Amino acid sequence: MAGQQFQYDESGGTFYYFILSFLALVLIPTTIYFWPRKKKEDPEKLKQECQCSDCLKKKAILASADPYRVLKSFLVKTILVLGWALLIFLTYRVSQFDYEMASFDPFEILKIEPTSSMAEIKKAYRKLSVVLHPDKETGDEKAFMMLTKAYQALTDEVAKANYEKYGNPDGPGAMSFGIALPSWIVEKENSVWVLGLYALVFMIALPSVVGMWWYRSIRYSGDKVLLDTSHMYFHFILKTPHMLLKRALMVLAASLEFDKRHNSQVIERQSDNEEVPALIRQLPNLNEKCKEHPLCRMYSIKTRAILHAHLSRIPLNSETLEKDRQFIVKKCPYLVQGMVSCVHQIVMLAYARRAPRLPSIETIENCMKMLPMIIQALWEFKSPLLQLPHITEDHLYFMNKKRHVKNLQQFAQLSSEESRHLVKSLSDFEYENIMKVLGQMPLVDFSIRCEVIDDENTNVVTAGATVTVTVTLIRQDMKTLFGNSKVPQKESIRDEEERAEEDGDGVGVGAAPIKKQAPWSKMRKGKGGKGGKKPGPNQKKKPNPPKNAAASSNTDTQEQSKLNSEVDSDADGSDLDEKDSASGSEDENDKRTKNISSLAVDDDDEEWEKLQAKLNKREKFEGKSRISHTVHCPYFPENKQEYWWTYICDRKSRTLLTAPYYVTNLVEREEIQLKFTAPRWPGVYTFTVCLRSDSYLGMDQQQELKLDVQKAPAPPTEHPQWDLSESEPEHNDQQESLSDYPTDTSDDEENSE
Repeated sequence: MAGQQFQYDESGGTFYYFILSFLALVLIPTTIYFWPRKKKEDPEKLKQECQCSDCLKKKAILASADPYRVLKSFLVKTILVLGWALLIFLTYRVSQFDYEMASFDPFEILKIEPTSSMAEIKKAYRKLSVVLHPDKETGDEKAFMMLTKAYQALTDEVAKANYEKYGNPDGPGAMSFGIALPSWIVEKENSVWVLGLYALVFMIALPSVVGMWWYRSIRYSGDKVLLDTSHMYFHFILKTPHMLLKRALMVLAASLEFDKRHNSQVIERQSDNEEVPALIRQLPNLNEKCKEHPLCRMYSIKTRAILHAHLSRIPLNSETLEKDRQFIVKKCPYLVQGMVSCVHQIVMLAYARRAPRLPSIETIENCMKMLPMIIQALWEFKSPLLQLPHITEDHLYFMNKKRHVKNLQQFAQLSSEESRHLVKSLSDFEYENIMKVLGQMPLVDFSIRCEVIDDENTNVVTAGATVTVTVTLIRQDMKTLFGNSKVPQKESIRDEEERAEEDGDGVGVGAAPIKKQAPWSKMRKGKGGKGGKKPGPNQKKKPNPPKNAAASSNTDTQEQSKLNSEVDSDADGSDLDEKDSASGSEDENDKRTKNISSLAVDDDDEEWEKLQAKLNKREKFEGKSRISHTVHCPYFPENKQEYWWTYICDRKSRTLLTAPYYVTNLVEREEIQLKFTAPRWPGVYTFTVCLRSDSYLGMDQQQELKLDVQKAPAPPTEHPQWDLSESEPEHNDQQESLSDYPTDTSDDEENSE
């Protein structure tokens, strides 16, 4: 384009613009994000916190966790202040540059008045030129050029006309585009240095940083667990599908995050050769002589011993093993969640017949049990009341002897006089701490709703349909129960031994499937064949299942007869209404049409509400938070938030039906949808919806889910859209003979069953 010039920045003006813009773009958000702020502690919140000795120790640990916090804060403030000082300096230079370029005033340069005569202009020019001429000692080339240009703008007619019209005695200048880089960058003498700097930054430094980040990131899974650790979890879960709690704890202790070769943060000391064996002698049932690899390695045995000491609340050396305990316990939440994910993946692979054995529901539940045990530093068989501060085994004996208080809800429902009497050996300060902690513990209202979404009748479950169970969680503080003994106890999750004691032989009344295999798995033919397993001499004989089935069928037939009688009565009433309407009563028809229209409107409203609920749930899932309520855990060296697992399982076949959903944002109310496929055979099935806490012991709940699975309707073979008899009658016969839907499908299924 004519009249345009591209040139590098000689004076530095455009380069200042570039640096100023880039610095402001980086400095403003950096200051907002990194400026150190001192957290303001709420006095009301401090009053609600526990003041026991263990909580005070934890606060001291958290305060000393970052010893260089003050130094980091000082360095950040210094760098930000220097950056803002540079920004202010560049702003001043740019403003001065703009002023010099935009403020060309010949009268100001000559230091005369605008009304001066030509003689005064010449006199001022001669006087200043003697001083500013470059050949003089006081000369200034730039100032002399500006002086000459000002004199021409006032004396020369052409220059004066250009100044009055364009503001410049030289006339309109050509449009120039400046490159915001100094010219020395493209000079031949500096080419080697420029290329060297380019190679250092873009060919060495940047690839090295990206490579280091990539090498570290590929070693971890999405759960922040080493991939080698996940492979080890897969190995042991496949090896022992029914994993006990003790073995799950051994596998957790063998995680490679605690091995020096895989994690440089692990510290190995010379004193471990003396302290670890002494600790092992204090711990029974540690199984330190196990020969399995890597369970037999020294790092695994040390981690296992420290975890056992943590669960037994054994004090350790504050300079050595106590620091190791804090490091190990911090890693456990991520590792347990990774182990739960591994069990679920193996379950899904087993359903797809890509895994040799299906892990039992006890395996994944034992993995879940480990996390609240580690958070609260308690064994599973210990009383949940030990999670409260100042409570010891002696107090538990007194509580069980006087009032048979066994869980936190029972203790919260006592009156203030009764609860104070049970811990009368404690001081008022200690009793106040107990009630503070107890009042802030969770009380979750756990309800479920079952439906078949995207079906005409959402309340009828057919074989093979996708069942959606909506779990509603409403969280309250335990202090709402203080002194209220009328609230019923929550149904906790019972272990297999407890269920066996209550059910006797483990067969529930009214459950259709009797086998221990999955209820939707195909039934074997020939029950009484030679391959049948004979009961042992000491084995108890199971009750006759047809009686239970008959009892359930009788109740079902009674309910069905009631429904049929109601339907028949409605039909008879409708016939009478038709006769009355035929005789001349039109009011009934009007009422009926109004009722039908109102029902249609109600159905539309329900559909609209369901649609809005789906949209709200989708918005909630998109922005999932990890902030809920702070957990009272004085033995856990970090602040912990309340999280929950919810899932559906089948206790009869001991299998998992849905993926465990990890609820991380339960503040007041949350709704979770769990989906699974209904069994393929009609019948009444009983499943269990479970809720487990990852932070507290004794907070687990379960609810029974009974499904009356109906036979799936046969696919339609005729439809008005498929009727082509008028146009192509001969082709219709061919379609009937080549139909994809055989008419005897249901008969074949019944015969096969």
